[in-house]
Amino acid sequence: MKVQRLAWAGLFLQEGETVILIDPIQQVPAPTSHVVGQPLERLTHFSKLPRPSAILTTHLHADHFDPESAIQAFGHDLPFFVPHSSLEATLQKGLTQVTGMNVGDQTKIGEFLVTAVQSIDGFGNPQVAWIVETKTQRVIHCGDTVWHGYFWEITKRYGPFDIAFLPVNGAVLDIPTHQPPSRLPACLTPEQAVEAAHILQAKKLVPIHYKTFHHPPFYLETEDLEKRLQQAARESQVEVMMAEAGDFVL
Repeated sequence: MKVQRLAWAGLFLQEGETVILIDPIQQVPAPTSHVVGQPLERLTHFSKLPRPSAILTTHLHADHFDPESAIQAFGHDLPFFVPHSSLEATLQKGLTQVTGMNVGDQTKIGEFLVTAVQSIDGFGNPQVAWIVETKTQRVIHCGDTVWHGYFWEITKRYGPFDIAFLPVNGAVLDIPTHQPPSRLPACLTPEQAVEAAHILQAKKLVPIHYKTFHHPPFYLETEDLEKRLQQAARESQVEVMMAEAGDFVL
């Protein structure tokens, strides 16, 4: 399995002729851009990617779901896999080959076995984590999950993992749709990501969902992220692999 980290929370996975993308974005349209600001690093242009066999979407926030760019690059009939309760909303975007998956559902996509497992969104929107595996390797992508108690059950049923891709920026948001705002992070902090990777029995933690967006006072990335991540990793004996967009991690 080849695995490449894309910008923000995106992944490129390839096994033989099968290519899967997870949460790729080329742009962040308004009103989301009013909250997260303009990207601080270049996003992944879809024209530079091969046509995938499918795109897996953890949830429909615009910093994880970019149907307009996907349609422009790959056509309306590109297979999309989304949380089952997001199926109708995804079809309304003009995509015609959409499969909704509930927690525990599995499907074969070419050379890959894909499983939807629990992930909890910071604002209560539908979300799943994706496990993608071959006969010899297994990775998990947890979207922008907050801390939850399902990590143990996921490991018991599907683990261990070669790589856990986990959000680490501990973002605190102040947005019009969720008032009054919470001062608690809407996704994993560095310390929580390390603990999750430890419970998931991941050989490596590859951090995602950081550095691309920081837009005070609406979207705040947690402070001293990399230093805290490495300190927590040493204490828990978790191997962290810092990867830039474009880096291959498997």
